[in-house]
Order: sequence, then structure tokens, then C-alpha cells
Amino acid sequence: MESVRKANTRLRNYPILLTKCAEQASLYAACVSREINVQPKICENEFKEFLNCMRKTAKELKTKL
Repeated sequence: MESVRKANTRLRNYPILLTKCAEQASLYAACVSREINVQPKICENEFKEFLNCMRKTAKELKTKL
């Protein structure tokens, strides 16, 4: 059950990660919502910025995604 406990701990950190990356998340959401027919890689740059922020913040908090 140790793996379940660790997973639950990581999940509890997601609101913190999202809060710290709110600007990038907002830009990505705006890009996706602009498109009527969303295609793969259509908002790739915004997604990469958001993902990089999440990774950087997770590293600062010494947690995994």
C-alpha cells in the first residue's frame, strides 16, 4: 500500500502545481478553446510551456508529476 500512499501524496500536490503555473495553464486553455476542431499539436508551444512550468515547479517542491 506504500505505492498508493505515494500516489495520493502526489495527487494532493497538483493544486499547488497548477496554482504556480496558472498563467501558462490559462494560455494553453485559451489556445485550445479558440479552436473549433482541435487537432494534435495545434497548441504545442503553449502546452510545452505549461508542461515545463509543471516540471520545474514539481522539482522545486521535490515531488513527481
